[in-house]
Parts: sequence; C-alpha cells; structure tokens
Amino acid sequence: MQIRSLQQQYRDGSLTPHRLVDRVLATIAANSDSNSWIYLLSREELYAYADRLTGCAPDSLPLYGIPFAIKDNIDLAGVPTTAACPEYTYTPQQSAFVVQRLLDAGAIPIGKTNMDQFATGLVGTRSPYGTARNPYSSEHIPGGSSSGSAVAVANQEVCFSLGTDTAGSGRVPAAFCNLVG
Repeated sequence: MQIRSLQQQYRDGSLTPHRLVDRVLATIAANSDSNSWIYLLSREELYAYADRLTGCAPDSLPLYGIPFAIKDNIDLAGVPTTAACPEYTYTPQQSAFVVQRLLDAGAIPIGKTNMDQFATGLVGTRSPYGTARNPYSSEHIPGGSSSGSAVAVANQEVCFSLGTDTAGSGRVPAAFCNLVG
C-alpha cells in the first residue's frame, strides 16, 4: 500500500479506484480484530468517491485514488465525528480543511479511526470502542491517542492517515507501529 506503486498501477491500467476500494475492504476484513476503525464507510459510499474520479486521468490529480484514514476528531462531511465519545457524536455538514484538500486532490477517505477519548492519552487504551491492536505484538499497546490511525497504516489498509499530536499523540503510535508520524 504505497502511493507510488498505486499511482503506477493506475497509470498502466492494472488498477482502478473501484478495484482499490474492494482491495482495501478485503484487507480491513482480514484484519477485523485490529479494532482500528470507529466508522468505516460502506462500499457504496466509497464507490461514490471512486465515481468522482471517473473520466479523470490518473496524473491529473496528485492523490488520484489514494486511500486514507481520518482520526475521529477530524471532520468528514456527512460522517459522524465522535472523538471516541458516543455521547459527543455529531455529523458535520462540511469536511475539515485538510480533509477537503485531500478530497480535492483525488484521495479516497476510507473511514474514521479509533483514538484515546478526546485525544487525551499516549497509550491508546482509553476508548469506549476498545483498544486498537498493535500489529506487531498483541502484548504491547499501540500508543495513543492516534492509535487507530497508526494501526490502519501499519496493517496496510490505507496509504496514510490523519492524526493529531499535542504531546506525542501522533508520534508515539507511529513509533510503536514502526511508522513515521
């Protein structure tokens, strides 16, 4: 799940955004015990993002068909944001600026990732949605608060993920999941 590799596959016609969606959903299903997602877009919702790319050349958009995840304290229009607190749930009318920029560049949002509730923790175990599983060791924590974001990337479910970092919330899970954050 590397951006350059996917871009080459799009260019040579061996991959389409719709087939990528199917591949991503199969990978997520195979990792169903990872607990990295709070909200996963449906196949139909994901196909709608892929449909937007129909008729565009792969080189016309810098992130054409590149799958990404969004920490659940960052808004995606029409998708619930919880900050890992079910009582806080709201559905935004518009996406956060950074998310909209990625959508405009052709990226495909796969869903919202698990996190320490309200982004207050460095261990990744403070979520009512359960603890995201460290992909390298079930005996170790994933780090937090962007734990689901790191786990989704480490499991190669997406190419990259948005997270937040105030005191290590992005860097710690990235390090614990053998990534750069």
